[in-house]
Amino acid sequence: MTKRNFNAILTGSFSTPSGGNPTVAMMEAAYQEAGMNARFINCDVKPDGLADAVRGARAMGWIGFNCSLPHKVAVIELLDELADSAAIIGAVNCVQIKDGRFIGNNTDGKGFLASLRTVTDPKGKRAVLFGAGGAARAIAVELALAGAEHVTIVNRNHGKANAIARLVTENSDASASAIRWEGDAAVPEGADIAINATSVGLGDAEAMPAIDPASLHDGLVVADVIPNPPQTRLLRMARERGCTTLDGLGMLVNQGIVGAQILFGRTLDEKVMHKTLADIFGV
Repeated sequence: MTKRNFNAILTGSFSTPSGGNPTVAMMEAAYQEAGMNARFINCDVKPDGLADAVRGARAMGWIGFNCSLPHKVAVIELLDELADSAAIIGAVNCVQIKDGRFIGNNTDGKGFLASLRTVTDPKGKRAVLFGAGGAARAIAVELALAGAEHVTIVNRNHGKANAIARLVTENSDASASAIRWEGDAAVPEGADIAINATSVGLGDAEAMPAIDPASLHDGLVVADVIPNPPQTRLLRMARERGCTTLDGLGMLVNQGIVGAQILFGRTLDEKVMHKTLADIFGV
């Protein structure tokens, strides 16, 4: 009789709030399609419980985990090593546990870039990012490394926006600038790509970041990192104004693919992952 192993390979996500994160459905569908005895566990982890959750993952034999809001920067002090991209970006969203060591990676920017390229090539383009958190840092760096001409960061905390602008100019050939977010911020004139990199809209289809609708012009690419709901109010409004829109599902799928390559060294089925999310959200 063949000996069976009932211990699944454990992966998952640490965030809060976590109930609206569809990554678990997407990843488990991909694991099943690949014939893998693996699980993805969605965990609601408050900031004061992050250190315990990280240690617990190692104690329970997890091979890695994702970090989402609000842990992408705070988790760094709990890790043993950072991959090059995560070190540059200063944020981590994928942690590999290897030989008992925590290794931080960042797949946010790579996932977004792969999705963006389905509608436009960022090379030579001018992009504006609303927000200055971990996702914004990753996306700004990857856009710059992909050849974007200029990246503007808009944020209420001007210091955080300016820090990302410096990060871009110090690590790429792109120029960058920071704008303080006051009232309804306008997409700068001449921008080709506008990206909501805040959490506004997560789990609320009517929530709208404070962006001036009049500045959403025909021909502008408007992207949102929010995967749930995929058709945010910002994207619906942008589409009505003739913009090309890009929802957060493609970014989420590509993050999952890159993360699985890091943790398992294999490529999962993109079509299965995307179909799972499309079925969930009816898109």
